Order: sequence, then C-alpha cells, then structure tokens
Amino acid sequence: MTGERRETPGRRRAAIGARPPLADARGRALRDLRISVTDRCNFRCVYCMPREVFGADHAFLDRKEVLSLEEIARIAALFVEQGVRKIRLTGGEPLVRRGLETLVEKLAAIPGVEDLSLTTNGSLLTPARARALREAGLGRVTVSLDALDDAVFKRINDVNFPVSGVLRAIDAAAEAGLAPVKVNMVVKRGGNEDQIVPMAGRFRGTGHIVRYIEYMDVGNSNGWELADVVSAREIVERIDERHPLEPIGANYPGEVANRWRYRDGAGEIGVIASVSQPFCGGCTRARLSAEGRLYTCLFATSGHDLRALLRSGASDREVRSRLAGIWGRRDDRYSELRTAATRTPFAADTAAAEAPRIEMSYIGG
Repeated sequence: MTGERRETPGRRRAAIGARPPLADARGRALRDLRISVTDRCNFRCVYCMPREVFGADHAFLDRKEVLSLEEIARIAALFVEQGVRKIRLTGGEPLVRRGLETLVEKLAAIPGVEDLSLTTNGSLLTPARARALREAGLGRVTVSLDALDDAVFKRINDVNFPVSGVLRAIDAAAEAGLAPVKVNMVVKRGGNEDQIVPMAGRFRGTGHIVRYIEYMDVGNSNGWELADVVSAREIVERIDERHPLEPIGANYPGEVANRWRYRDGAGEIGVIASVSQPFCGGCTRARLSAEGRLYTCLFATSGHDLRALLRSGASDREVRSRLAGIWGRRDDRYSELRTAATRTPFAADTAAAEAPRIEMSYIGG
C-alpha cells in the first residue's frame, strides 16, 4: 500500500474540524465508540457469560490476537476524525487488561474526545486504581450491580462476589472524581425484579444514577425468552409507587436511556428499553472488539476486520476510508425487527431477528 502511514498531530487536529460526522444509510450520525479492551472477565454472570459456556476450558483470545494499546489509540483517533465524541471502554472486564491506565492517557490526549468513560463490574476498582484512572484522564465510570441482596447478586455473578465489594468500588470512583457514577442493573423476571425498588432507595440522594436495563437477547448463550423481560413501563411503575417520578428530556441526541427524576428532588434514574421501546432510529454507536473487529450493532451477526488492515501497513487515509465505507452502508435496526417479529410472528423480517448474534462479552454492552 502507498501513502503516508501516519499523520502528524497538527494535521489530525485540522482534520477534526474539517469533516462533518459520518452518516449511515438511515441518516444516523457516528458519535459514540465502544471499545472492548479484552474478552476476559472474572465474573460469570448468568445473562452474559454463563459458566456452562464460558467454563475452565473456554478458549479466550490469545495475546497476539488482541489489539495493542497503540493500535486501539490509532483507530480511536481516526474514529474521532469521523465524528466520534464519546468513547467508552468495555470488555469483558476492562480492568483485567494490563496497561489500561496507559490506554486511557492515550485516548484522553486525542483532540476532539469530549467524554471518556469505562464500564466495570467493580471487583478490581480499588481507591488507588480509581485515582490512577482519573489522573490518566478518565472522566467517569459505570458500575454494574444487579441486586443489593447478597444471595441474589452472588447467584447472578456466579463467582460468590459480595455486594459490599461493588459498593466500595462505587464509593472509590466517586471519591476519585469519576462521577456521576452510573449504576447499571439488568432486570430479569424471576431473577431479580424484587430488587428494583431497593436499588432505587439505596441510591436516591447520593448523586449516583441507577440505570435499569431490560433483559436483552444479546448473543446466543443466555437462553433469552421474551417472558423473562420486565418492561421499562413496569420498572417505572414499581418505583413510582414508592418514590414518585416524572419524565425528563434526554441529555443529548442518541441517548439510549429514558430519564426520570424523583419529584422530591432526590436525583434521577434511567431505563434502557431496547426490547419494549426500540431506539434503533437514534443509534449513533459503533463497537470495536478486543481483536479489532468493527460491529455496527450490539446484535450484529458479523464484524469488519480492522486489525488485518492495520497490520498490513495501511495508511491513516486508507483506514479512514474503510471506516467511512462501513458506517456509510450501515442499515442495522435489529431491535425494531425483533419487536416487530414478536408482535407479528409471520413478519417478513422475523428471520433477521432470529439470526445468530455476537456474544455481549465479546463486544461489550
């Protein structure tokens, strides 16, 4: 391949302001990039990495297959040139990745990045680690916590990790300035729906924001059934009975959570309703897997190999062109198709909604 492989920082800064954000086939702008830094996790959550699938003999990616920190930072910078302003680091569990603070420092230095965050299960987020991440340039964290009851939470994470450990991580994040902390709770009927109201009560008035997530059919290993979904409407109704709520507007275009605030001023919650209220029409997210495959939907069936392109010696211009071509052809709207299929069993798009999908642990949430 010909052409200059890398561009200077000065030329890159000029490029950021020169190009409008990329738009896909449905006119959706590219604004958000989720980067999975590892496919490994120290939890075995039943809705994400069930032990019967991800057991001791599971073959995770070899180190040479995983993108280096430099490769991740290079791709991220080219995404920012194309319109990305928000970057979130995911996994697996991102805190098991060596050199994570170095990567955060590299990403925070990219001109044009307005929001740099991380999603974690909290098990490795000590006060020292939280301070190091903040000093490296991380803006905030989202911590997963699916129950306040220890027995329920341990049954979900399947590694006997206690709720107290996650609560300590949330405190450490807040003390380090990684705030506001968002606390994600995946709600599954018959599993933890009795924890909806206690979670609201625990975090009211703390400044932290609980985000309730409808149980989704990501991947093929979690045995998802529609009957297991507790709808956003039911979640809000349950909380509203105890702590009256009122709806509020989105913080920015493409925000996935519907926002509600407590009428007494004690804060807010969010509800992510990709099953009952699909938001495909406003989706601005691209996802990069740990080994460098680009996915244009959380429910994708396949990805685009960027690692091979990088390691073949491609120039920034060639990589940028590849990104533009992939996003420009993007036509994903899986959640809309799935919802249509459940309402109209013989809809023409039912087959698309039932196609095999990539596991959530592979490309992050």
